[in-house]
Amino acid sequence: MTLPDPHQHPATFLRHLYDVAVQRAQPLQGLKEHLPAPPKGRTLVLGAGKAGGSMAQALEALWPADAPLSGLVVTRYDHIPPRPTGLAQRIEVVEAAHPVPDAAGLQAAERMLALTQGLTADDLVICLISGGGSALLTLPADGLTLAEKQRINKELLASGAAIGEMNCVRKHLSRIKGGRLAAACAPARVFTLTISDVPGDDPSIIASGPTVPDASTCADALAILARYRITVPPAVRAALEAGLLETPKPGDAVFAGHAVHLIATPQQSLEAAAHAARAAGWAAHILSDEIEGESREVGKVHAALARAVAQRGAPFARPCVLLSGGETTVTVRPRPEGAAKGRGGRAGEFCMGLAQALQGQSGVWALAADTDGIDGVEDNAGAIVTPDTLARGRALGLRLDDHLDRNDAYGYFSALGDLVVTGPTHTNVNDFRVLLIL
Repeated sequence: MTLPDPHQHPATFLRHLYDVAVQRAQPLQGLKEHLPAPPKGRTLVLGAGKAGGSMAQALEALWPADAPLSGLVVTRYDHIPPRPTGLAQRIEVVEAAHPVPDAAGLQAAERMLALTQGLTADDLVICLISGGGSALLTLPADGLTLAEKQRINKELLASGAAIGEMNCVRKHLSRIKGGRLAAACAPARVFTLTISDVPGDDPSIIASGPTVPDASTCADALAILARYRITVPPAVRAALEAGLLETPKPGDAVFAGHAVHLIATPQQSLEAAAHAARAAGWAAHILSDEIEGESREVGKVHAALARAVAQRGAPFARPCVLLSGGETTVTVRPRPEGAAKGRGGRAGEFCMGLAQALQGQSGVWALAADTDGIDGVEDNAGAIVTPDTLARGRALGLRLDDHLDRNDAYGYFSALGDLVVTGPTHTNVNDFRVLLIL
Protein backbone atom coordinates (compact mmCIF):
# COMPACT_ATOMS: atom_id res chain seq x y z
CA MET A 1 0.00 0.00 0.00
CA THR A 2 1.27 3.50 -0.88
CA LEU A 3 1.83 5.74 2.11
CA PRO A 4 -0.03 9.06 2.16
CA ASP A 5 2.18 12.09 1.44
CA PRO A 6 3.17 13.46 4.88
CA HIS A 7 3.39 17.00 3.50
CA GLN A 8 -0.20 16.88 2.27
CA HIS A 9 -1.79 14.54 4.82
CA PRO A 10 0.41 14.30 7.93
CA ALA A 11 -2.31 12.94 10.22
CA THR A 12 -3.25 10.25 7.70
CA PHE A 13 0.43 9.33 7.34
CA LEU A 14 0.78 8.91 11.12
CA ARG A 15 -2.39 6.85 11.35
CA HIS A 16 -1.12 4.58 8.58
CA LEU A 17 2.08 3.88 10.52
CA TYR A 18 -0.03 3.04 13.58
CA ASP A 19 -2.10 0.61 11.50
CA VAL A 20 1.08 -1.04 10.19
CA ALA A 21 2.32 -1.50 13.76
CA VAL A 22 -0.99 -3.02 14.88
CA GLN A 23 -1.10 -5.37 11.91
CA ARG A 24 2.37 -6.68 12.75
CA ALA A 25 1.11 -7.61 16.21
CA GLN A 26 -1.77 -9.77 14.98
CA PRO A 27 -1.21 -13.31 16.26
CA LEU A 28 -1.60 -15.49 13.16
CA GLN A 29 1.93 -15.03 11.77
CA GLY A 30 3.80 -15.42 15.04
CA LEU A 31 1.67 -18.30 16.22
CA LYS A 32 2.29 -20.21 13.00
CA GLU A 33 6.05 -19.96 13.56
CA HIS A 34 5.86 -21.48 17.05
CA LEU A 35 3.06 -24.04 16.79
CA PRO A 36 3.77 -27.22 18.80
CA ALA A 37 3.03 -30.69 17.49
CA PRO A 38 -0.14 -32.41 18.72
CA PRO A 39 0.58 -34.58 21.79
CA LYS A 40 -0.08 -38.26 22.40
CA GLY A 41 -2.96 -37.27 24.68
CA ARG A 42 -5.35 -34.35 24.51
CA THR A 43 -4.68 -30.65 23.98
CA LEU A 44 -6.22 -28.17 26.40
CA VAL A 45 -6.15 -24.46 25.57
CA LEU A 46 -6.25 -21.87 28.36
CA GLY A 47 -5.73 -18.17 27.91
CA ALA A 48 -6.31 -14.61 29.04
CA GLY A 49 -5.76 -11.16 27.58
CA LYS A 50 -7.04 -8.52 25.20
CA ALA A 51 -5.73 -10.58 22.27
CA GLY A 52 -7.32 -13.77 23.60
CA GLY A 53 -10.08 -13.95 21.00
CA SER A 54 -7.81 -13.46 18.00
CA MET A 55 -5.18 -15.82 19.42
CA ALA A 56 -7.80 -18.52 19.92
CA GLN A 57 -9.06 -18.12 16.36
CA ALA A 58 -5.52 -18.22 14.98
CA LEU A 59 -4.84 -21.46 16.84
CA GLU A 60 -8.11 -22.97 15.63
CA ALA A 61 -7.17 -22.10 12.05
CA LEU A 62 -3.69 -23.60 12.33
CA TRP A 63 -4.32 -26.70 14.46
CA PRO A 64 -4.82 -29.94 12.51
CA ALA A 65 -8.52 -30.58 11.92
CA ASP A 66 -8.20 -34.20 13.02
CA ALA A 67 -6.37 -33.40 16.29
CA PRO A 68 -8.44 -32.87 19.46
CA LEU A 69 -8.55 -29.28 20.68
CA SER A 70 -10.67 -27.69 23.40
CA GLY A 71 -10.38 -25.11 26.12
CA LEU A 72 -11.34 -21.75 27.57
CA VAL A 73 -9.98 -18.24 26.95
CA VAL A 74 -11.09 -14.98 28.58
CA THR A 75 -10.81 -11.59 26.88
CA ARG A 76 -12.08 -8.08 27.48
CA TYR A 77 -15.71 -7.20 26.82
CA ASP A 78 -16.32 -6.51 23.10
CA HIS A 79 -12.86 -7.83 22.15
CA ILE A 80 -13.88 -11.03 20.37
CA PRO A 81 -13.16 -10.53 16.64
CA PRO A 82 -15.65 -11.59 13.95
CA ARG A 83 -15.25 -15.28 13.21
CA PRO A 84 -13.81 -16.02 9.75
CA THR A 85 -16.25 -17.78 7.46
CA GLY A 86 -15.93 -21.54 7.72
CA LEU A 87 -13.70 -21.55 10.81
CA ALA A 88 -15.08 -24.07 13.29
CA GLN A 89 -15.04 -23.00 16.94
CA ARG A 90 -13.21 -25.45 19.18
CA ILE A 91 -12.11 -23.09 21.96
CA GLU A 92 -14.67 -21.31 24.13
CA VAL A 93 -14.03 -17.57 24.49
CA VAL A 94 -15.71 -15.60 27.27
CA GLU A 95 -15.55 -11.93 28.20
CA ALA A 96 -14.80 -10.07 31.43
CA ALA A 97 -13.89 -6.60 32.68
CA HIS A 98 -10.65 -4.69 32.26
CA PRO A 99 -8.79 -2.88 33.84
CA VAL A 100 -10.75 -3.52 37.06
CA PRO A 101 -11.70 -7.21 37.45
CA ASP A 102 -15.27 -8.41 37.83
CA ALA A 103 -17.24 -11.54 38.70
CA ALA A 104 -17.07 -12.81 35.10
CA GLY A 105 -13.26 -12.85 35.25
CA LEU A 106 -13.42 -14.64 38.59
CA GLN A 107 -15.73 -17.28 37.16
CA ALA A 108 -13.47 -17.78 34.13
CA ALA A 109 -10.41 -18.29 36.35
CA GLU A 110 -12.26 -20.80 38.51
CA ARG A 111 -13.36 -22.72 35.42
CA MET A 112 -9.80 -22.79 34.06
CA LEU A 113 -8.44 -24.30 37.24
CA ALA A 114 -11.23 -26.88 37.14
CA LEU A 115 -10.29 -27.81 33.55
CA THR A 116 -6.74 -28.67 34.68
CA GLN A 117 -8.02 -31.51 36.85
CA GLY A 118 -7.13 -34.97 35.54
CA LEU A 119 -4.39 -33.89 33.13
CA THR A 120 -1.70 -36.48 32.45
CA ALA A 121 1.90 -36.45 31.26
CA ASP A 122 0.63 -37.32 27.77
CA ASP A 123 -1.42 -34.12 27.59
CA LEU A 124 -0.45 -30.67 26.32
CA VAL A 125 -1.71 -27.36 27.66
CA ILE A 126 -1.36 -24.43 25.25
CA CYS A 127 -1.63 -21.15 27.12
CA LEU A 128 -2.46 -18.03 25.11
CA ILE A 129 -1.32 -15.04 27.15
CA SER A 130 -1.52 -11.34 26.28
CA GLY A 131 -1.68 -7.99 27.99
CA GLY A 132 -4.76 -7.35 30.09
CA GLY A 133 -4.69 -10.87 31.48
CA SER A 134 -3.93 -9.63 34.99
CA ALA A 135 -7.40 -8.11 35.35
CA LEU A 136 -9.22 -10.67 33.21
CA LEU A 137 -7.83 -13.70 35.04
CA THR A 138 -8.71 -12.87 38.62
CA LEU A 139 -8.79 -15.36 41.48
CA PRO A 140 -8.16 -13.58 44.81
CA ALA A 141 -5.89 -15.16 47.40
CA ASP A 142 -7.49 -16.81 50.40
CA GLY A 143 -8.88 -14.18 52.74
CA LEU A 144 -9.29 -11.58 49.98
CA THR A 145 -12.69 -10.78 48.51
CA LEU A 146 -13.33 -9.71 44.93
CA ALA A 147 -14.44 -6.29 46.19
CA GLU A 148 -11.15 -5.84 48.05
CA LYS A 149 -9.19 -6.99 45.00
CA GLN A 150 -11.08 -4.45 42.89
CA ARG A 151 -10.24 -1.66 45.33
CA ILE A 152 -6.56 -2.57 45.43
CA ASN A 153 -6.48 -2.74 41.64
CA LYS A 154 -8.10 0.69 41.27
CA GLU A 155 -5.64 2.22 43.72
CA LEU A 156 -2.68 0.66 41.92
CA LEU A 157 -3.94 2.02 38.59
CA ALA A 158 -4.26 5.53 40.02
CA SER A 159 -0.96 5.45 41.93
CA GLY A 160 1.46 5.86 39.04
CA ALA A 161 3.07 2.48 39.83
CA ALA A 162 4.99 0.84 36.98
CA ILE A 163 3.49 -2.26 35.39
CA GLY A 164 6.11 -4.53 36.98
CA GLU A 165 5.24 -3.18 40.42
CA MET A 166 1.51 -3.58 39.89
CA ASN A 167 1.90 -7.13 38.64
CA CYS A 168 4.17 -8.09 41.54
CA VAL A 169 1.33 -7.22 43.91
CA ARG A 170 -1.26 -8.92 41.71
CA LYS A 171 0.75 -12.16 41.62
CA HIS A 172 0.99 -12.41 45.38
CA LEU A 173 -2.69 -11.67 45.90
CA SER A 174 -3.81 -14.36 43.45
CA ARG A 175 -4.37 -18.11 43.33
CA ILE A 176 -3.73 -18.36 39.57
CA LYS A 177 -1.07 -15.79 38.59
CA GLY A 178 2.68 -15.91 39.14
CA GLY A 179 3.15 -19.45 37.80
CA ARG A 180 0.27 -20.98 39.73
CA LEU A 181 -1.73 -21.87 36.61
CA ALA A 182 1.23 -23.86 35.28
CA ALA A 183 1.55 -25.63 38.63
CA ALA A 184 -2.11 -26.62 38.43
CA CYS A 185 -1.52 -28.20 35.01
CA ALA A 186 1.05 -30.73 36.27
CA PRO A 187 1.99 -33.31 35.12
CA ALA A 188 0.98 -32.08 31.64
CA ARG A 189 3.47 -30.10 29.55
CA VAL A 190 2.67 -26.38 29.29
CA PHE A 191 3.41 -24.50 26.08
CA THR A 192 2.93 -20.74 26.47
CA LEU A 193 2.42 -18.46 23.47
CA THR A 194 2.44 -14.82 24.48
CA ILE A 195 2.08 -11.33 23.01
CA SER A 196 4.19 -8.87 24.96
CA ASP A 197 2.77 -5.60 26.21
CA VAL A 198 5.50 -4.84 28.75
CA PRO A 199 8.88 -3.07 28.55
CA GLY A 200 11.58 -5.71 28.27
CA ASP A 201 9.18 -8.47 27.14
CA ASP A 202 9.52 -10.36 30.44
CA PRO A 203 6.99 -13.24 30.33
CA SER A 204 6.74 -13.17 34.13
CA ILE A 205 5.26 -9.65 33.92
CA ILE A 206 2.95 -10.13 30.91
CA ALA A 207 -0.51 -10.73 32.41
CA SER A 208 1.28 -11.36 35.73
CA GLY A 209 2.90 -14.52 34.35
CA PRO A 210 0.33 -17.24 35.18
CA THR A 211 2.43 -19.97 33.53
CA VAL A 212 6.02 -18.94 34.24
CA PRO A 213 8.27 -18.78 37.34
CA ASP A 214 8.17 -15.65 39.49
CA ALA A 215 11.36 -14.27 41.02
CA SER A 216 9.57 -11.57 43.04
CA THR A 217 8.65 -12.16 46.66
CA CYS A 218 6.00 -11.43 49.25
CA ALA A 219 8.44 -8.91 50.74
CA ASP A 220 8.62 -7.14 47.36
CA ALA A 221 4.82 -6.95 47.22
CA LEU A 222 4.67 -5.51 50.75
CA ALA A 223 7.26 -2.87 49.87
CA ILE A 224 5.27 -1.79 46.81
CA LEU A 225 2.05 -1.58 48.81
CA ALA A 226 3.84 0.58 51.38
CA ARG A 227 5.43 2.77 48.69
CA TYR A 228 2.05 3.67 47.23
CA ARG A 229 0.20 3.64 50.57
CA ILE A 230 -2.22 0.91 49.59
CA THR A 231 -3.77 -1.13 52.38
CA VAL A 232 -4.75 -4.79 52.40
CA PRO A 233 -6.88 -6.67 54.96
CA PRO A 234 -4.95 -7.57 58.16
CA ALA A 235 -5.18 -11.32 57.49
CA VAL A 236 -3.74 -10.88 54.00
CA ARG A 237 -0.96 -8.64 55.29
CA ALA A 238 -0.10 -11.26 57.88
CA ALA A 239 0.00 -13.95 55.18
CA LEU A 240 2.34 -11.81 53.07
CA GLU A 241 4.59 -11.11 56.05
CA ALA A 242 4.76 -14.83 56.82
CA GLY A 243 5.53 -15.70 53.19
CA LEU A 244 2.38 -17.81 52.92
CA LEU A 245 1.39 -16.26 49.58
CA GLU A 246 4.70 -17.01 47.85
CA THR A 247 4.76 -17.88 44.16
CA PRO A 248 6.61 -20.77 42.42
CA LYS A 249 10.21 -19.71 41.78
CA PRO A 250 12.70 -20.21 38.93
CA GLY A 251 14.12 -23.70 39.11
CA ASP A 252 10.96 -25.22 40.53
CA ALA A 253 10.45 -28.72 39.09
CA VAL A 254 6.87 -27.84 38.20
CA PHE A 255 8.18 -25.91 35.17
CA ALA A 256 10.36 -28.73 33.82
CA GLY A 257 9.79 -29.32 30.11
CA HIS A 258 7.66 -26.20 29.68
CA ALA A 259 8.23 -23.74 26.82
CA VAL A 260 7.50 -20.04 26.32
CA HIS A 261 7.48 -18.24 22.96
CA LEU A 262 6.91 -14.55 22.24
CA ILE A 263 4.80 -14.33 19.08
CA ALA A 264 4.56 -10.51 18.93
CA THR A 265 6.49 -7.75 20.68
CA PRO A 266 6.49 -3.93 20.83
CA GLN A 267 9.88 -3.78 19.07
CA GLN A 268 8.59 -5.82 16.13
CA SER A 269 5.70 -3.40 15.66
CA LEU A 270 7.96 -0.36 15.85
CA GLU A 271 10.29 -1.95 13.30
CA ALA A 272 7.35 -2.64 10.97
CA ALA A 273 6.29 1.02 11.15
CA ALA A 274 9.88 2.20 10.61
CA HIS A 275 10.26 -0.12 7.62
CA ALA A 276 7.05 1.27 6.08
CA ALA A 277 8.29 4.84 6.49
CA ARG A 278 11.74 4.05 5.08
CA ALA A 279 10.23 2.17 2.13
CA ALA A 280 8.46 5.41 1.25
CA GLY A 281 11.73 7.34 1.40
CA TRP A 282 11.55 8.75 4.93
CA ALA A 283 14.27 8.52 7.58
CA ALA A 284 12.86 6.71 10.61
CA HIS A 285 14.44 6.31 14.05
CA ILE A 286 13.26 4.02 16.85
CA LEU A 287 14.05 5.69 20.17
CA SER A 288 13.15 2.70 22.37
CA ASP A 289 10.44 0.11 22.94
CA GLU A 290 10.93 0.26 26.71
CA ILE A 291 10.06 3.85 27.66
CA GLU A 292 8.39 4.15 31.05
CA GLY A 293 7.58 7.05 33.33
CA GLU A 294 4.83 9.59 33.95
CA SER A 295 3.00 10.04 30.63
CA ARG A 296 2.99 13.84 30.56
CA GLU A 297 6.69 13.96 31.47
CA VAL A 298 7.55 11.46 28.73
CA GLY A 299 5.61 13.74 26.39
CA LYS A 300 7.76 16.70 27.43
CA VAL A 301 10.97 14.77 26.76
CA HIS A 302 9.73 13.80 23.29
CA ALA A 303 8.84 17.45 22.68
CA ALA A 304 12.33 18.61 23.63
CA LEU A 305 13.84 16.13 21.18
CA ALA A 306 11.42 17.12 18.41
CA ARG A 307 12.14 20.83 18.90
CA ALA A 308 15.88 20.18 18.70
CA VAL A 309 15.43 18.31 15.44
CA ALA A 310 13.08 20.95 14.02
CA GLN A 311 15.22 23.92 15.01
CA ARG A 312 18.79 22.60 14.74
CA GLY A 313 18.62 19.37 12.74
CA ALA A 314 20.12 17.41 15.64
CA PRO A 315 20.43 14.73 16.86
CA PHE A 316 18.57 13.67 13.70
CA ALA A 317 18.33 15.46 10.37
CA ARG A 318 14.88 16.48 9.29
CA PRO A 319 12.57 15.49 7.76
CA CYS A 320 12.28 12.33 9.80
CA VAL A 321 10.02 10.05 11.78
CA LEU A 322 10.64 9.24 15.46
CA LEU A 323 9.05 6.14 16.97
CA SER A 324 8.81 4.89 20.54
CA GLY A 325 6.94 2.37 22.64
CA GLY A 326 6.78 1.04 26.17
CA GLU A 327 4.31 1.61 28.96
CA THR A 328 3.96 4.98 30.60
CA THR A 329 1.82 5.65 33.65
CA VAL A 330 -0.66 8.27 34.80
CA THR A 331 -0.85 9.48 38.37
CA VAL A 332 -4.42 10.65 38.84
CA ARG A 333 -4.36 14.12 40.40
CA PRO A 334 -6.77 15.18 43.15
CA ARG A 335 -9.62 16.93 41.37
CA PRO A 336 -9.97 20.65 42.09
CA GLU A 337 -13.15 21.39 44.03
CA GLY A 338 -16.10 21.81 41.66
CA ALA A 339 -14.12 20.64 38.64
CA ALA A 340 -15.58 18.08 36.26
CA LYS A 341 -14.11 14.59 36.38
CA GLY A 342 -11.40 14.04 33.80
CA ARG A 343 -11.38 11.28 31.21
CA GLY A 344 -8.47 9.77 29.35
CA GLY A 345 -5.57 7.35 29.40
CA ARG A 346 -1.80 7.19 28.99
CA ALA A 347 -1.71 8.10 25.29
CA GLY A 348 -3.89 11.16 25.70
CA GLU A 349 -1.93 12.30 28.75
CA PHE A 350 1.30 11.94 26.74
CA CYS A 351 -0.22 14.09 23.98
CA MET A 352 -1.16 16.82 26.45
CA GLY A 353 2.37 16.92 27.86
CA LEU A 354 3.79 16.88 24.34
CA ALA A 355 1.58 19.71 23.07
CA GLN A 356 2.28 21.83 26.13
CA ALA A 357 6.05 21.49 25.70
CA LEU A 358 6.07 21.84 21.90
CA GLN A 359 4.66 25.36 22.31
CA GLY A 360 3.20 25.30 18.81
CA GLN A 361 6.46 24.28 17.17
CA SER A 362 5.96 24.40 13.41
CA GLY A 363 6.49 21.26 11.36
CA VAL A 364 5.92 18.77 14.19
CA TRP A 365 3.01 16.35 14.13
CA ALA A 366 2.47 13.40 16.45
CA LEU A 367 0.21 10.47 17.20
CA ALA A 368 0.14 8.46 20.41
CA ALA A 369 -2.22 5.53 20.79
CA ASP A 370 -2.53 2.22 22.57
CA THR A 371 -2.19 -0.71 20.19
CA ASP A 372 -5.22 -2.43 21.74
CA GLY A 373 -7.40 0.44 20.49
CA ILE A 374 -8.43 1.54 23.98
CA ASP A 375 -6.76 4.40 25.85
CA GLY A 376 -7.50 3.67 29.50
CA VAL A 377 -11.23 2.91 29.64
CA GLU A 378 -12.41 5.26 26.89
CA ASP A 379 -13.57 4.56 23.34
CA ASN A 380 -10.50 6.10 21.70
CA ALA A 381 -7.04 4.62 21.15
CA GLY A 382 -5.24 7.92 21.63
CA ALA A 383 -4.90 11.36 20.04
CA ILE A 384 -3.08 13.47 17.47
CA VAL A 385 -1.01 16.60 18.14
CA THR A 386 -0.60 19.21 15.39
CA PRO A 387 1.41 22.45 15.19
CA ASP A 388 -1.78 24.41 15.90
CA THR A 389 -3.16 22.22 18.71
CA LEU A 390 -2.73 24.90 21.37
CA ALA A 391 -4.03 27.70 19.13
CA ARG A 392 -7.16 25.76 18.19
CA GLY A 393 -7.70 24.90 21.84
CA ARG A 394 -7.49 28.54 22.88
CA ALA A 395 -9.92 29.51 20.11
CA LEU A 396 -12.42 27.12 21.69
CA GLY A 397 -11.83 28.53 25.16
CA LEU A 398 -9.87 25.48 26.32
CA ARG A 399 -6.92 25.79 28.70
CA LEU A 400 -4.55 22.84 28.42
CA ASP A 401 -3.32 23.36 31.99
CA ASP A 402 -6.86 22.89 33.29
CA HIS A 403 -7.21 19.61 31.40
CA LEU A 404 -3.83 18.41 32.69
CA ASP A 405 -4.88 19.24 36.25
CA ARG A 406 -7.92 16.99 35.80
CA ASN A 407 -6.22 14.28 33.70
CA ASP A 408 -8.80 15.15 31.03
CA ALA A 409 -7.12 14.35 27.73
CA TYR A 410 -10.33 12.95 26.28
CA GLY A 411 -12.21 16.20 26.84
CA TYR A 412 -9.45 18.31 25.32
CA PHE A 413 -8.75 16.31 22.16
CA SER A 414 -12.40 15.41 21.62
CA ALA A 415 -13.26 19.12 21.44
CA LEU A 416 -10.51 19.54 18.82
CA GLY A 417 -11.67 16.55 16.78
CA ASP A 418 -8.24 14.97 17.27
CA LEU A 419 -9.07 11.71 19.01
CA VAL A 420 -7.81 8.54 17.32
CA VAL A 421 -10.71 6.07 17.30
CA THR A 422 -10.06 2.56 16.02
CA GLY A 423 -12.22 0.22 18.08
CA PRO A 424 -10.68 -2.94 19.57
CA THR A 425 -7.72 -4.13 17.49
CA HIS A 426 -7.69 -7.66 18.99
CA THR A 427 -4.03 -7.44 19.92
CA ASN A 428 -1.90 -5.50 22.40
CA VAL A 429 1.77 -4.52 22.29
CA ASN A 430 1.10 -1.42 24.38
CA ASP A 431 2.04 2.20 23.69
CA PHE A 432 2.76 3.36 20.14
CA ARG A 433 4.08 6.89 19.58
CA VAL A 434 5.20 8.46 16.32
CA LEU A 435 6.42 11.99 15.66
CA LEU A 436 6.72 13.45 12.18
CA ILE A 437 9.19 16.35 11.87
CA LEU A 438 9.04 18.11 8.50
